[in-house]
Amino acid sequence: MQNIIETRLADLGITLKDAPVAVGAYVPCVVEGSFLYISGQVPIEDGEVKFTGRMSTTDHPSDNDISVGQASARLCGINILTQAKATLGSLDRIERCIRLGGFVSCPADFYDHAQVINGASDLMKDVFGETGQHCRAAVGCSSLPLNSLTEVEALFKIK
Repeated sequence: MQNIIETRLADLGITLKDAPVAVGAYVPCVVEGSFLYISGQVPIEDGEVKFTGRMSTTDHPSDNDISVGQASARLCGINILTQAKATLGSLDRIERCIRLGGFVSCPADFYDHAQVINGASDLMKDVFGETGQHCRAAVGCSSLPLNSLTEVEALFKIK
């Protein structure tokens, strides 16, 4: 029998692949009591960073507009779900998404961090419904690991 969340993912056209490996001296996930902490996930797909560089502004043009940033954050969110499934066995063990922390690689004159990280936030709401709504931080950084455009970390309550 297919899980409820797996069915929802299929309805959204999302297939979870193998969880990306850690690129530093850390573990991707930690379960502590009834909480699952997921380390920052970058937009890796099929072993490659799909979205790189920095966000675009008038003074610092690039190919990365808001829609590209949102797609990058969404892919980070998919990698969060992949890590959660690898750790828990089933995403139906997730009771609630509590918090996301989002990081956006951008110049100092970029101010739409929240719009970019909505790519991950909207995904959690689409996948988990009301229990996917969460508190959040969205901040700008001068650079991110592997030249990633975004990085997102998560905290879930588990059953």
